[in-house]
Amino acid sequence: MNEEHMIKNPILTGFNPDPCIIRTGDDYYIVTSTFEWFPGAPVYHSKDLINWTHLTNILTNVNFAGNPDSCSVWAPALSHHEGVFYFVYTDVLRSKYPFKDAHNYLMTSTDILGPWSDSIFLNSGSFDPSLFHDDDGRKWILNVEWDYRVEGRNKSTGILMQEYSNEDNRLVGPIYKIFEGTELRKTEAPHIYKVNGYYYLVTAEGGTGSTHAVTVARSRDIKGPYEVDPQNPMMTSAHNEELILQKAGHASLVSTQTGEWYIAHLCSRPVNGKYSILGRETALQRVKFTDDGWLRLADGGNEAQTEVKAPSLPYHPFVVDHNEHDDFLGESLHKTWNTLRCAPDESWCSLVERKGYLRIRGGESIHSIHNQHLIARRQQHLDCEVETSIEFEPQNFSQMAGLVLYYNTENYVYLYISHDENSGKCLSMMSSTWGEFQHKDLLISIEGAKVCKLKAILEGENASFAYACDDDDWKDLSGPISIAHLSDEGNGFTGNFVGICVQDLQGTKRYADFDYFTYVGK
Repeated sequence: MNEEHMIKNPILTGFNPDPCIIRTGDDYYIVTSTFEWFPGAPVYHSKDLINWTHLTNILTNVNFAGNPDSCSVWAPALSHHEGVFYFVYTDVLRSKYPFKDAHNYLMTSTDILGPWSDSIFLNSGSFDPSLFHDDDGRKWILNVEWDYRVEGRNKSTGILMQEYSNEDNRLVGPIYKIFEGTELRKTEAPHIYKVNGYYYLVTAEGGTGSTHAVTVARSRDIKGPYEVDPQNPMMTSAHNEELILQKAGHASLVSTQTGEWYIAHLCSRPVNGKYSILGRETALQRVKFTDDGWLRLADGGNEAQTEVKAPSLPYHPFVVDHNEHDDFLGESLHKTWNTLRCAPDESWCSLVERKGYLRIRGGESIHSIHNQHLIARRQQHLDCEVETSIEFEPQNFSQMAGLVLYYNTENYVYLYISHDENSGKCLSMMSSTWGEFQHKDLLISIEGAKVCKLKAILEGENASFAYACDDDDWKDLSGPISIAHLSDEGNGFTGNFVGICVQDLQGTKRYADFDYFTYVGK
């Protein structure tokens, strides 16, 4: 078959977990989780399920300062009904065992590009909301039941459902527990679809790690009881460590205008089978309904595939703009850039103070969950190279600017320019590995240099670094170091980012000017 008629997985590379897919007319949209990264909830667009483009972000007027790592925006869900887009999401303020300080909200818009309404509060204490529009006009919110009294780390005890009143903008009526889950446990990410008189409840089970799975149950009554697929799980990678796509789960369902069915789901491509440095990504699988009405992978079995047959739709590529080389010549940051917890603003992140440069003023430490002055982009390739050029004149050791590989406040590698009492302007490195801080044995004087270029070469679970001052040749730093800790395993949910940042721990907002940033995938 012609290559252009195959879907290549993952379709959304790098940190893009918890996909929710919908179709309106000839347009397909996927929204994914962003946790502490801003802007929240990216929307990806396709016409053929093969080619995808980052269209917009929904959560652009939020501030999550103070929220811990891997909190904030969890598992958003899109739906569309009678000309209106509905968007529901969880804002997790804290997720410290055994509780979930989480609040669920709904927003609406008549255009996927916005403007979006203010957030409407739904409920608290749970997560993974979704909205189902029944054909009788009623609307139902589903979410996880979280019971702190349950033994074990995961307290998910099933799926709850409550009616939503469009007129009153709130939940009304009794709460129904429609699903207890299966022996796979850790039941979450509920979505309901009505097909041929059945309500199909699609959930994630097994946890979002190596035992992740997709569970399907059905009922003639939306309130249940729900019968579980006798061949459950419908999809999983748990039994086969050799599969390229691991952690398959958290699925949502869509039908094409040609009557074909697909699920979007999260997956991971662990480095050496161990470390999900790219985070959880998004893939598509072709599915079908069997003669007895169960949802199954179209090619049989229950393993996620790296290539699947595309639907019978016109091929529709988009203009590619991966921002591989950013000269910072635009009036605003390119959409590939992200910041932590809140929007960048002119007070610390300026493209106009010095034309052709990005000026970043120093913020709080790299451990801060309030005012980190850092911009970064997703690592989308297992092997890649990043480079930047910096002009920075620090006056003391508490002022830093440089190139960062960043997973979260407890896992990063930071090559930076600072000032030492003996060496003057210098190059140094720090890291944090699963919460253990280390100031590396690296101190290179670059006193007198105006420009310092920094480079990181990421190859699987290792990274090597180099620098060049002014017009000098590149000089390699010490040998490769492990970046296995910049992965989901034992850390959180976000995958690795690569970027630039500036700190001024004295609060004087010392600035650094960045001439460019390149990202080249291999």
